[in-house]
Amino acid sequence: MIRARIDEIYASDSRRVLATLIRLLGGDFDLAEETMHEAFAIALTQWESEGVPDNPRAWLVSTARFKAIDQIRRRVRFDEKTDEIVRMLEANLPDDDEDDPEIADDRLRLIFTCSHPGLAPESRLALTLREVCGLTTEEIARALLARTPAVAQRIVRAKAKIRDAGIPYEVPGPAEQPARLDSVLQVIYVIFNEGYAASSGNEIVRADLSAEAIRLGRLLVELLPEPEVQGLLGLMLLTDARREARVDDRGDLVLLEDQDRTKWQRESIDEGSALVTRALESGRFGPYTLQAAIAAVHCEAARFEDTDWAQIVGLYDALLADSPSAVIALNRAVAVAMVSGPAAGLEIVDGLLAQGQLEDYHLAHATRADFCRRLGRTDAARAAYEEALRLATLEPERRFLARRLAELSPGK
Repeated sequence: MIRARIDEIYASDSRRVLATLIRLLGGDFDLAEETMHEAFAIALTQWESEGVPDNPRAWLVSTARFKAIDQIRRRVRFDEKTDEIVRMLEANLPDDDEDDPEIADDRLRLIFTCSHPGLAPESRLALTLREVCGLTTEEIARALLARTPAVAQRIVRAKAKIRDAGIPYEVPGPAEQPARLDSVLQVIYVIFNEGYAASSGNEIVRADLSAEAIRLGRLLVELLPEPEVQGLLGLMLLTDARREARVDDRGDLVLLEDQDRTKWQRESIDEGSALVTRALESGRFGPYTLQAAIAAVHCEAARFEDTDWAQIVGLYDALLADSPSAVIALNRAVAVAMVSGPAAGLEIVDGLLAQGQLEDYHLAHATRADFCRRLGRTDAARAAYEEALRLATLEPERRFLARRLAELSPGK
């Protein structure tokens, strides 16, 4: 019974306990994690006889704090910094931390620290998954299709950089916040995309990873309800709402036009649409909100044929003006083709490929192949499908491209 309760508290509160300990320990991630786990181990035996305290999280922080004091005191050499940490740890913490703004901000401090732009992008991603989401190194390696030792090294390097560069464990001030917030949102969106549309491997969707990103998005909205934060959460909810319809029973890719829309999650769509509306009404939105608005237009259509493609083209125009990108231009080409025909879309894609920005991007060649197929240019379609297949690394996408290629009769 106690074990089940502790497991429940670990799932709901361990990252909050860790975030507070990192602050109290002056940014020592490893000692914070070690003493947090010691505190949970002590709880397993002590709560059995004494019962669960009224405020389990405060008890865990306090117990881990004393364990940290013991460890620091056992170190051979003290310096001014460790003396200061001991003094902070020995100061009394409030019995009830629910309304303590310092402790409430710790979760936000942890997110901003793990996503600091001074860290390498791959290290930011691994560290956030480890410290904020609580995934093990093995789970992160599986999620990112990387070797476990390589992921472990990324995390070690990130912690060392935070320590050696003196990266502060804090929420940045108003002047720094826009640039720093962008890094945080980028990390969360990369986590979501790797879960919703894997970059390689045997499965398109990794639901656990996209769920972690949505959990982070909810936390960030709760702690920092900025319009673009709301826009990102809305984007993730609207996109994830279609997850069940994206693959069939064999794990094969199902195109948007062929998806069973009764499988779309209406609750997520309603919540996501409300967030997008709120963000747009603020007038202070950015690329995530615009992408969410595009996703909302798709979700509003009861059938594929009912999609307001002209509105989507307009939103892509605004998105390109805000955040120029060859990939965004490619997505816009698909919408243009739905409004003006495949020849108009093909002209845009050929221009992008001629610039060389998307020559190694399999979806650019797959899009070109589809336009050529629809125009009856079979040889060009076949060549483009072959190039897309050569570049694709996700098995369900490779199977889809191979089927498309097989459908083209030789010589046509």
